[in-house]
Amino acid sequence: MNKIVKKHFYSENVVGLVVEAPLIARSRKAGHFVIIRVDDHSERVPLTIADADIENGTITLIAQRVGVSTRKLAELNEGDSLADVVGPLGKATDIRKFGTVICACGGVGAAPMLPIARALKQAGNKVITVTAARNKDLLLLKDQLREVSDELVVMTDDGSEGTKGLVTNGIETIIQREKVDKCITIGPAIMMKFVALLTKKYNIPTDASLNTIMVDGTGMCGACRVTVGGKTKFVCVDGPEFDAHEVDFDEMLKRLTTYRTEEKEAMDAYMAKENQNKEAEKTSENPTTELKAKDRVAIPRVKMPELEPQERRHLLRAEVNQGLALEQAMTEAKRCLNCAKPTCVEGCPVNINIPAFVKQIEKGNIQKAADIIHESSSLPAVCGRVCPQEKQCESKCIHLKMKSESVAIGYLERFAADYERTNNEQSEVAKPQTNGIKIAVIGSGPAGLTFAGDMAKWGYEVTVFEALHEIGGVLKYGIPEFRLPNKIVDHEIDGLRHLGVHFEKDVVVGKTITIEQLQEEGYKGIFVSTGAGFPRFMNIPGENLIGVLSSNEYLTRVNLMDASSPLTDTPILKAKRVAVIGGGNTAMDSVRTALRLGAEEATIVYRRSENEMPARVEEVKHAKEEGVQFLTLHNPIEYHADENGRVCRMTLQVMELGEPDASGRRSPVPVEGKTIDKDVDLVIVSIGVNPNPLIPNSMPELKTSSKGTIVVDDEMRSSMPVLFAGGDIVRGGATVILAMSDGRKAAAAMHKQIFNQ
Repeated sequence: MNKIVKKHFYSENVVGLVVEAPLIARSRKAGHFVIIRVDDHSERVPLTIADADIENGTITLIAQRVGVSTRKLAELNEGDSLADVVGPLGKATDIRKFGTVICACGGVGAAPMLPIARALKQAGNKVITVTAARNKDLLLLKDQLREVSDELVVMTDDGSEGTKGLVTNGIETIIQREKVDKCITIGPAIMMKFVALLTKKYNIPTDASLNTIMVDGTGMCGACRVTVGGKTKFVCVDGPEFDAHEVDFDEMLKRLTTYRTEEKEAMDAYMAKENQNKEAEKTSENPTTELKAKDRVAIPRVKMPELEPQERRHLLRAEVNQGLALEQAMTEAKRCLNCAKPTCVEGCPVNINIPAFVKQIEKGNIQKAADIIHESSSLPAVCGRVCPQEKQCESKCIHLKMKSESVAIGYLERFAADYERTNNEQSEVAKPQTNGIKIAVIGSGPAGLTFAGDMAKWGYEVTVFEALHEIGGVLKYGIPEFRLPNKIVDHEIDGLRHLGVHFEKDVVVGKTITIEQLQEEGYKGIFVSTGAGFPRFMNIPGENLIGVLSSNEYLTRVNLMDASSPLTDTPILKAKRVAVIGGGNTAMDSVRTALRLGAEEATIVYRRSENEMPARVEEVKHAKEEGVQFLTLHNPIEYHADENGRVCRMTLQVMELGEPDASGRRSPVPVEGKTIDKDVDLVIVSIGVNPNPLIPNSMPELKTSSKGTIVVDDEMRSSMPVLFAGGDIVRGGATVILAMSDGRKAAAAMHKQIFNQ
């Protein structure tokens, strides 16, 4: 898969690749793009699909060598494979009969223009293509564009081919000689800006295909936001084509410089390494007893061993909580009173038999404890680290009624799972006998993984489809390794593989393959767990400045793309004064990550008081220990830019607490006339997320709420009987353990439905 079957250089720096991608070839339309990764260290790069061959299952991509990843891409040969190809993504071009259409492209923009011009011609339009470059050697796809156009106009800056002049000169000549009904422009941002200014003068409707920096391609990160008609749009989901007369090109041009310095440094380092390798090659050519209840209550709660704050604040991947030793775990387990009515189980969303596994730890039977947990949870090592036990199982512990600290259930769950993993004592679970029924899971986050595990145990042939290049969903891209190491997630996933669960990466259901196609391929049940990775912003002045990011973009770059490593190509903004807007766990993850990337000052800005903060108490404690500052009862109302368009200051509205809102938290209200300014050079917005729209957008018949979540009944069944859903795509934003609970409930209901039919 993803093998390069043909390679061709159009010029010294422009390469064309024909790549095996049968699902994408079958689904793509004019205007669609893909996200590719060359290797495990490469940046995610958006490339428009220039052509597709359904019969041979290939797509054609054209790329220009402008950075490290595209340079690596150009160095691949026929027979090599790309690490990832995800798509088709974006909205297809609006193809219909307009009349006379000008297709204006510049440089590499000729590649995405080719399928658009072809489709417009097939729809009955008169197509006049204007293609431009600095000189004749940089002109791309002339013959192909001529074949699909009624007329091809060639413009070169130096007059070496066609007519001397800019693309706008060619367009205006056409406009002055005949009526033009539509214009589409693709190319450098500055070119599209001036095309838009020209066609606006003549009142010609114009669409521009925006080529901006995309990290994800599904709207998850918010990196590709632009202002269109005064509103923020996401290029990868809302576009890539927009009304050119409504696009704020000046803002977009500034945002395109966001990572210029970091990319130059990466390229310099890459070239230096290349030179070193060449020198090395030259050199190589020249060789050289049962406790009573009162005694149990008297035992103090265990303290989790932690890395020292001054040490850990510089270590991005060093886990802060170090885990319990065997003696500590067995002592903590003795605190459990083994209640006749264990309310802690009621507080656990997946109903783990807590007293039973804790009793086994007390006896020293750690593997038995792990086996008991596995009966209810597919991800115990994950839950033991990131679930808010203090608000769930531990909040129901009888110790609290006795004015004592609750049993450390989360610590013990983690201990059992880690002990099993590190001592390689996992019980051999026989792979279930298949019942021959195929089930599809869309999304590999906690809900999807839990659902997949339960269905596999019942013998279903389960395939999990993941849009990204890593399995794990939010567990991988959203949670830093100092809280949840990737090796822990991978171990849990390997356990599912042992059960027979199959994983397909780089597949965007709704784009690469549709729900209808899954049904045609014999899937009898489908579970949607695509999460809520669509970032929210506040829609305040300056929010689209360079240096104002969503927490999703920031954490995705660092956690999923390893952007802080010199071995990877993905850039990351580093800053001295970082502000994170929000008070949840994601905000804490972001601000603590910023410290680890070298921030001298990292501040949480939160509009309520600390008492109302939704983040876990432990996360707030860790942040404070590491030096994070907390500016509560303040809310940003405007961001200000320096002369380069990068955020340098923010204006904060001073707040006070009013009456409680629907959630029971006191509502923040502005203190009239009271604001402050604060210097910043990086702002990370972490005020929540919205559901991923890809599945709902691809299925108009699917019932959704006003907030974009999929509507389900008590058994997680959607308005389409074959389709169940759970996790954040239903809840809009919740904890890992609640998502797992949805997965378990949906699996039980789907199993019942299939065998009752």
